[in-house]
Amino acid sequence: MSGGADTLDTLLARIDRCRLCASSMPHTPRPVLRAHADARLLVVGQAPGRKVHESGVPWDDASGRRLREWMGIDSDTFYDASRVAIVPMGFCYPGKAGSGDAPPRPECRATWHPQLLPLLPNVELTLLIGQYAQAHFLGRRRKGSLTATMRAWREYLPTHLPLPHPSPRNVAWFKANPWFEGEVLPTLRERVGGLWRNAGHHPDAGAT
Repeated sequence: MSGGADTLDTLLARIDRCRLCASSMPHTPRPVLRAHADARLLVVGQAPGRKVHESGVPWDDASGRRLREWMGIDSDTFYDASRVAIVPMGFCYPGKAGSGDAPPRPECRATWHPQLLPLLPNVELTLLIGQYAQAHFLGRRRKGSLTATMRAWREYLPTHLPLPHPSPRNVAWFKANPWFEGEVLPTLRERVGGLWRNAGHHPDAGAT
């Protein structure tokens, strides 16, 4: 294993033991993420939900099934860390707030992102899922709302592609914005599939 891989493995082990925000969490922290130096695709979401917190498997819920359908890949491909790195804005389930989950804790972005992301040198496309990821990665290029950012999605290619959160709670948004399915998803599937075609891999289409 190369020195770079050793560095990434060591960092992931440190993240797994992280307890920076333990005193502010309603439960024992359980960081959930995946990363490999060979990954060409980076998925940045908000933070794990309760089900993912319990299973320890990222996007192991209805939102994850819809996301894989959007991407046009199966579970084996999605969970192959050498292809897809999964690094949310917050690594642990932040608990509930009102009718939904609390925002991702800021400690992960501030402490671990600056160390982890440079160790993913082969990432060609980053999917920015939801407002927190878009605010951090796009900065001033982000528009005034998620919908406005999504309508400007072409501006962020080829390195970034913003997406709404695939939560079932956002079904009304999907219905109100049919252009997303008609315009964005075909490009998403083409870009994702092209990452591995160029590398000699051919992931199966269709989520499982």
